[in-house]
Amino acid sequence: MTDPEKIREKFRGLYNEDPLLFRSPGRVNLIGEHTDYNEGFVLPAAIDKDIVFGVCPRNDNLISFYSLDFNEHAETDLNNLHKSEIHWADYLLGVVEQITKTGEKIKGFNCVFGGDIPIGSGLSSSAAIEAGLAYALDHIYKLNIDKLQLVKLAQKAENEFVGVRCGIMDQFINIFGKENHVLKLDCRSLRFNYYSFDSDDYKIVLFDTHVKHSLASTEYNLRRRQCEEGVRILQHHFPWIKSLRDAKKEEIIEHKKEFTRAVFDRCLYVVEENERVEKACNDLSENNQEDFGLQMIFSHEGLRDKYEVSCRELDYLVEVASVQQGVLGARMMGGGFGGCTINLIKNDYVAEASKIISEEYRITFGKEPGIYVCKIVDGTGIIK
Repeated sequence: MTDPEKIREKFRGLYNEDPLLFRSPGRVNLIGEHTDYNEGFVLPAAIDKDIVFGVCPRNDNLISFYSLDFNEHAETDLNNLHKSEIHWADYLLGVVEQITKTGEKIKGFNCVFGGDIPIGSGLSSSAAIEAGLAYALDHIYKLNIDKLQLVKLAQKAENEFVGVRCGIMDQFINIFGKENHVLKLDCRSLRFNYYSFDSDDYKIVLFDTHVKHSLASTEYNLRRRQCEEGVRILQHHFPWIKSLRDAKKEEIIEHKKEFTRAVFDRCLYVVEENERVEKACNDLSENNQEDFGLQMIFSHEGLRDKYEVSCRELDYLVEVASVQQGVLGARMMGGGFGGCTINLIKNDYVAEASKIISEEYRITFGKEPGIYVCKIVDGTGIIK
């Protein structure tokens, strides 16, 4: 966890007052990748990599942000919100804009923030910034916005102000995360269930490729369009299909000739991944970590071969991890083309497996992977 005292100390130096402190976590997704924007199922958890905010209200309309990690300042007037030349500020300003759109009356505020969520690693630092500030402003101005509305508000900030068409999973787990539990989210109805994820026997370990290939954003948008095209084809035969969430494998296979190869593979992957989430949750209910780990490996194979969003570095990390003693499951996590793999490793084997995987990666790619051993924690909250 980020040291809150560093935030408090910087806040005092800048604004000569004591802030309220808030903690906003990053997240992992155990299984259910690229299913969120297809109204499917995901299985995320909040982790102990986080962003800490120091926030205090003002009596005027000035908004003052300071990023401890970038050592940068951004200021604007509450009545003149517009995109900033400083990229990170947009994630915060988008939240302020969404709150004002609700009709809630707020004044300006001072804010210092910093954290240890690795940027660009697929741990959702953007959602931690958005949902964390939304929660903080709700608290200091006593707006009484319910938790689900905070989630939607934070997502809209990224969709509308920043301009990224993200799904709702990241902001949802940020607010609704629960210690030692993963959350199965229905991305259509937003109903959810918690499943115990006892970390006494095994750990979630992330290996960071430290790469992000330029394909990521354009290919992400292409995958969304391909899924939408598949839905349009299926609707000619099955009018009740509103998204790939409604489709069955046999329906896709029955009309295979009407799809391009790419669209067929994308659709089949999404339907199979939703099935894997269901199986994985059953495995957790039965305390069957071995079968849960297998679903992670099958998920990676689908992402690599059918959804085609992996890359050489991710595949290599998964291949090496999969043959190590004590590794139950491994797969790429996130949008793809770089970022992290997520691995389920028995406690007694974490150190040895991490050492071997790191050495193999360094020999092959000339760099050390980042290694993050994660604990599952509660969602965003005030630091008392």
